[in-house]
Amino acid sequence: MATVKEWIAGSRPRTLPLAVAPVIIGAAAAHALGHFDVLIGALALVVALALQIGVNYANDYSDGIRGTDDVRVGPMRLTGSGAAKPQQVKDAAFLNFGLASLAGLIIVILTGMWWMLAVGAACVLAAWWYTGGSKPYGYRGLGEIMVFVFFGLVATLGTTWAMAAQLSLAAILGAVSSGLIASALLMANNVRDIPTDAEVGKRTLAVRLGERRARMSYILMIGIALVLPLILLPQSWWFLLILLAWPLALGPARIMGSAEKKGAALIRVLQLTSIIGMAFAITYAAALVLS
Repeated sequence: MATVKEWIAGSRPRTLPLAVAPVIIGAAAAHALGHFDVLIGALALVVALALQIGVNYANDYSDGIRGTDDVRVGPMRLTGSGAAKPQQVKDAAFLNFGLASLAGLIIVILTGMWWMLAVGAACVLAAWWYTGGSKPYGYRGLGEIMVFVFFGLVATLGTTWAMAAQLSLAAILGAVSSGLIASALLMANNVRDIPTDAEVGKRTLAVRLGERRARMSYILMIGIALVLPLILLPQSWWFLLILLAWPLALGPARIMGSAEKKGAALIRVLQLTSIIGMAFAITYAAALVLS
């Protein structure tokens, strides 16, 4: 029987800030458009967090029953380690998917935007099929693309649209940047797992690119994410606040740029990338509100 501490570890808390970040940005973009709704924001936050936790448990379950996690360098897995029964982990995943769906349904009822039901269904299916099903897209090198779409574009722009019923250039740029940072975190995770993933036939983008190019792609994604919003400087000098997040990228970029840093050393990159994501969201949101 897994302990509470093990269940919390299985939810992968380090990834959760990158579920919160797009909601912060999307809400700030709506505020800048003259619309802000605390209830919608809180519900969007529940959707994002529940989906992130759900996909983490689903990944734990699917990789565990496939044997992908039999040899791991990273944090413990509930299924692979035998700490919890596979069905329990699967149930935890779908419990979170259900919570996300309920919060999303309330948003739809409050806003009258019934077409968002299709978006919500796509989010749940994408969360499950990352490593679930007979042909998981995470095993085909499409993980980073889907993370960019759903934990960047959909999460950010969905929050803005639910509040303001319109989008802005600031919302779009924030969505792209948050998606790139989330994709970078997944890339760092997959770079760490290249040896074991390649051995079990898990063809992640990092495996396909090779270690050197995968490491460089991480640096490129973070770099673009932190520079792109400066396009908005002509609108307001407050967007210089984003520069406060730049120094945080130096440490993980240095680690990813060193071929000697492998395995457990890359776990630090995951922590730092989450911090970058939150720092970017807070400074970008502050710039939107203050401008």
